[in-house]
Amino acid sequence: MNSFLVQPVPVSWYLLLSAALFSLGVAGFLIKRNLITVFMSIELMLNAVNLSFVTFAHEWHAVKGQIFVFFVMMVAAAEAAVGLAIIIAVFRARATLAVDRIDLMKL
Repeated sequence: MNSFLVQPVPVSWYLLLSAALFSLGVAGFLIKRNLITVFMSIELMLNAVNLSFVTFAHEWHAVKGQIFVFFVMMVAAAEAAVGLAIIIAVFRARATLAVDRIDLMKL
């Protein structure tokens, strides 16, 4: 038997991790100019919010937060499929993924 006690991880650590992930996502969204990295940054922000929802749902013993995370994950999966299809179409049409050089509204 182990001589140490296992203590749970504090909620604040999960929230700090969520805030750090969300901040990295915002920084990637604002700084990067590649469409793929912008797309991944948005996904990182969604996952950071999901981590917060799961943390609060576990802390308050409520299933509603976890159900909401399930629906957010379903929407994120659909968004990933549609987003990647759009990215492939843009790359085939413009031969670039640089956000600054994509001007699909111009002829």
